[in-house]
Amino acid sequence: MPTLMRAPRECGSWFWDLEGVTATGLEPALETAARMSAVLQENELLEPASLEWSWFQVGKGGLGIHSRLDIVGRSLDDSEIVEGVRACQPVGYPSAEMSEIFVVGSGTWIDAEGNRHREPGLVELTVSPDVIGPSAELSVYHDVWGLCDFRGRPHPGVQARNAPRLAAALRGLDSLLGVVAEPGEPTYFGVAEGHGIKAPDIIDGLGPDLTDLL
Repeated sequence: MPTLMRAPRECGSWFWDLEGVTATGLEPALETAARMSAVLQENELLEPASLEWSWFQVGKGGLGIHSRLDIVGRSLDDSEIVEGVRACQPVGYPSAEMSEIFVVGSGTWIDAEGNRHREPGLVELTVSPDVIGPSAELSVYHDVWGLCDFRGRPHPGVQARNAPRLAAALRGLDSLLGVVAEPGEPTYFGVAEGHGIKAPDIIDGLGPDLTDLL
């Protein structure tokens, strides 16, 4: 079974500003996560298994406290999940607030021969319950979405089997949320462009070799 290399920074990310689209707070954030996860599941990109977040205190910053709640087989907007998240409040910090909520799970990628493989963290979905303004972000960290692998070798067969699925999911999320995603900041490993990853410059048949930072 082939092993995917994972970049330490995202190869591409997309951000949705949901101010005026959804309400602030935990329940709306989890409702948004549930709806977005359904679109990602339709494209076999994310099957949620747990939620993770950290805690901070206004004026103090991060508390170094992290929480994880398993959700296998349950809808993200289930009332029991909402109560379970609330029950994780640190006893010693009753005024602590939640950071962005990370939806943890696995997705399916397809190799050049058409074989399907499960991969933890194939895409990363986060939603924000922050009262300042709701938002969501999707990030990818593997090379299966782009024209070349991390060594710079073109792999059009892999891209053709995976990039259209990511693009379809992103278009579906735009439609679901009623907001067009904003591409995230470029990193050493790639940059989002439209509903995909921007093609690198090809020199002598090869793209850039990025393995020095993997």
